[in-house]
Amino acid sequence: MPAASASSTVSRRGRRASGPPGPEASGDRASVPRAEPPPPAESARPAPSPRPPGPPPPPAPPSPSADSVDYVGSGPPTYDPEPTALPPADPEALGELVADTVLDGARYGACTVRAVSLRGDSARYRGEPRRDALLTARFGTGEQALLLIAMATGARATPGAHLAAAEACRWIGRAVGRSHQRLAEDIRGARRGDLKSGLHRLTDRALGRLRASAVEQGLDPGEHTASLRCLLLPAGPDCRTRVFFGVGDGGLFRLRDGAWQDIEPRVSPDDGTGAPVVGFGSPPERTPEGDRLTLDLGLPAPPSPFEPAEPAPEPPREPFRFRASVARPGDALVMCTAGLADPLRGEPALCAYLARRWSGRTPPGLAAFLADAQVRVKGYADDRTAAAVWEA
Repeated sequence: MPAASASSTVSRRGRRASGPPGPEASGDRASVPRAEPPPPAESARPAPSPRPPGPPPPPAPPSPSADSVDYVGSGPPTYDPEPTALPPADPEALGELVADTVLDGARYGACTVRAVSLRGDSARYRGEPRRDALLTARFGTGEQALLLIAMATGARATPGAHLAAAEACRWIGRAVGRSHQRLAEDIRGARRGDLKSGLHRLTDRALGRLRASAVEQGLDPGEHTASLRCLLLPAGPDCRTRVFFGVGDGGLFRLRDGAWQDIEPRVSPDDGTGAPVVGFGSPPERTPEGDRLTLDLGLPAPPSPFEPAEPAPEPPREPFRFRASVARPGDALVMCTAGLADPLRGEPALCAYLARRWSGRTPPGLAAFLADAQVRVKGYADDRTAAAVWEA
């Protein structure tokens, strides 16, 4: 009973406090506490449990706008930074047109590849076609595949130079593609001698085809020619051998620990291209009767009325270049035509800029690589073609 009377007293106080005060309760207002409002509903919700820590997201590749510049060196170049004029077109030969810029990339095994070819400032201003050609191809499947990057430059101030460069890339691409299984085996087996001699023959054969094509078209073989530079990359992650070969000017560089190394193979003018390839203008070693040919003493022979005049001798050929090297994680290998090799060798500011941009542990994306490759230097306005390989 006492408990019941206490609860009824509390109930009456609660009703008196909750209702409007009457005249009889005016003296008790200060002694009766007001009821506190209930807390908001949100405060009653339990705090969300923290998410378990996951793997950090992969780093994003450098963007073209981050720290990118238009030019380096003593001052701005003479020409505009963007294309001005298109090359002339023949309505009957539209397949011979080449784009101002081509861009490609891939990732196989332990390497990431970026490749670009673009018109130089001079050709963009004058409306001339890009003389550089670029070919990227994969032969085979899986870890047995072989990647080929080929680039060529046609002769300067020669009509159809861009066609000769493209043709040179196609010929070497066919030759490598037909022999890719043997080449891949030689690379994995570190058979350097077999590689050098085999690639030398393939290069001579491809350039011989180019000269024969010039004769068929009634062109001068000395003008319908091109420099040629190639890179072979095995697709398997267990092989880091990178093979360079070709003829003509250009550059082969390695970026290691933030510093550039010029690893272009050095050749002397006496090296030549080795023995000529039979079937493409090479003389036989023996006569049909089996006798060896005697030494030519250089004495002029009288013209024979029964034999046609001999054709003029071919111009001296460019020496063959070859290098096989083993890459390390973090390396960046850059192969390029003379349009980029010359400013890399002649402008320290360009070396420093590209070293800063390409030394990160994440290779640049395609757009960023294009922006980096076209950073201009005053006095260098030729076409640029470059391929870079980043090692994971």
